[in-house]
Amino acid sequence: MQQAQGNVKQSEADLEFARRQVSLRQAEANLAAAQATLVKAQQDYDRLKPLVEQDAAAKQDLDAATAALAAAQASVRAYQANVEQTRLSTETQVQSTEGKVHAQRGALETAELNLQYGTIKAPISGLIGDTMVPVGGLVTPNSAQPLTTIVPLDPIWLRFKVSEAQYLALQGGPAKQARPLELVLADNSRFPHTGHITNTLNQVDPRTGTLEVQAEFPNPQHKLLPGQFGRIRYVSDHRSSVILIPQRAIQQNQNLQTVFTVNSSNVVESRVVKTGPRVGENWLIEQGLKPGDRVIVEGLLIARPGLAVNPQPYHEKPVPSGALVAK
Repeated sequence: MQQAQGNVKQSEADLEFARRQVSLRQAEANLAAAQATLVKAQQDYDRLKPLVEQDAAAKQDLDAATAALAAAQASVRAYQANVEQTRLSTETQVQSTEGKVHAQRGALETAELNLQYGTIKAPISGLIGDTMVPVGGLVTPNSAQPLTTIVPLDPIWLRFKVSEAQYLALQGGPAKQARPLELVLADNSRFPHTGHITNTLNQVDPRTGTLEVQAEFPNPQHKLLPGQFGRIRYVSDHRSSVILIPQRAIQQNQNLQTVFTVNSSNVVESRVVKTGPRVGENWLIEQGLKPGDRVIVEGLLIARPGLAVNPQPYHEKPVPSGALVAK
């Protein structure tokens, strides 16, 4: 590129020199001098001719004046030809140099473009990977092997799958874009930024019955990297004054879900319940129980309806085998 710049400057200097050439001016000055000499020779001839005709001057002087006039005329014609030749040569040189300047400028643009190709700038920001082409390798737009890979990190997109029921719940509740999402990382730490749903696939996977959801999280510290795993949590619904019981207290009998309760007489009863969403290790009970009911959590293998028991409060710790514990 520096060589092309030098060539352009040299061509521009040559063009300026061609435009300011003194040879044409010198030729025009010589022509002007010859024309002045011709005028004087013509005047001398015009003065001597009538004098010679009146025998007032020597014929020899008239002959000399005639010869000088002819020489002056010839000189003027010669200088006129020289001026035309010099002008044509100058114009040709200027046009040729102008064409050279245009060509050199085109070469300079090509050199600048090639220099730009020496530095590849990514149109996106993110974390760049390892270089896949060694130093000195040829990189072309049609290369089968990429030069490297770049992954955008801020924001970063997460993909997770929800069941059909969860998807319908998402659609039926508040606007899905407005739901704040919480990300729990592999070490059970909570990611400090919340995300939101940006897109969902347009069909449910028939093999798994799930739908892929895409969410966007801000990642200014670049803590998250592509390929990591985590758990998404979001508030699907707000419930107040609900009944939650441990999951192991519920028994599944074909299509019925039942629990054992202890009435005011400490007698075991069986209740059919309808469960709602799971909350941690507990189930939300929508029907079948009311506040104050005591549910048997431990000792379900020996409990049966009508059995009188001595219930004890339930605690999250091992209990003696065979004991009935109510909550």
